[in-house]
Amino acid sequence: MPTPSPCSIGTPGRPWGATEVAEWLSRQTRKRSYDADVLRRVDALRAPWEVAEYGRLDYSPDSYPLFALKSRDWNEALPIILVTGGVHGYETSGVHGALQFAEQHAARYAGRVNLMVVPCVSPWAYERIHRWNPMAVDPNRSFHDDSPAPEAAALMRLVAPFRERVRVHVDLHETTDSDESEFRPALAARDGVAHAPDEIPDGFYLVDDSVSPQPAFQQAIIDAVAKVTHIAPADAHGAIIGSPMVGPGVIQYPLRQLGLCAGITDATYKTTTEVYPDSPRATAAQCNAAQVAAVCAAIDFVLG
Repeated sequence: MPTPSPCSIGTPGRPWGATEVAEWLSRQTRKRSYDADVLRRVDALRAPWEVAEYGRLDYSPDSYPLFALKSRDWNEALPIILVTGGVHGYETSGVHGALQFAEQHAARYAGRVNLMVVPCVSPWAYERIHRWNPMAVDPNRSFHDDSPAPEAAALMRLVAPFRERVRVHVDLHETTDSDESEFRPALAARDGVAHAPDEIPDGFYLVDDSVSPQPAFQQAIIDAVAKVTHIAPADAHGAIIGSPMVGPGVIQYPLRQLGLCAGITDATYKTTTEVYPDSPRATAAQCNAAQVAAVCAAIDFVLG
């Protein structure tokens, strides 16, 4: 029997309270393993990387250690590159793309930049293939002071000592068909508002910072990813997910104002990647490769 829709929880037009959140939580089940998929790969990287546990999420009966990979040859004179994945746990290629970059591509930047890779910010959500944490809070709207999301708070504590010195931050995400079929309707139900249907773009796109846009940087990433997978076109209104397209495959958000992960540092160059894994024109391997291509292109742009 299929799991009932989150839209069936509570009273239409009325935001959820503790009772509704508890009902929603009772429906969540573990579908994959953070330990098998992420922690074992992190352990295998302990020789080439410095592996740091930067926090722990205690969601009884489960407890999730949070790990970051840091360049062993860290040099305060070099630019800092931050890569984050799995802020939304269901966005699979964000996690696996970050790990694939760390395993296969980071070595070529040794001695040229300082790398910090956080492959899975939200492990509880990764296991349940979900967007929210157990409190029905979206971590990627929670990167601000007094954050209600422990995932976001832990990552902000990690980067606080060097946030002003980060040159590049690439935050790896996906836009999926389930955004429209499940997560956006669930958000509307949780907040007691009507769901406004939107179109899921077919292809890769980026979210730049509207406060400090870097069009040449975004274009360099688009050009690199286009060699791996297709770039999302604008819809009939010239937009992608409701935002005007400002360049091929690029839209803009005020990242820090919205509490988005890509806004947590003072990096000059920042972007949120959005891969489309449900496209008939893309495989899981292509999606991971697109994330890797985006990270490499971002670093190459700065070094160039």
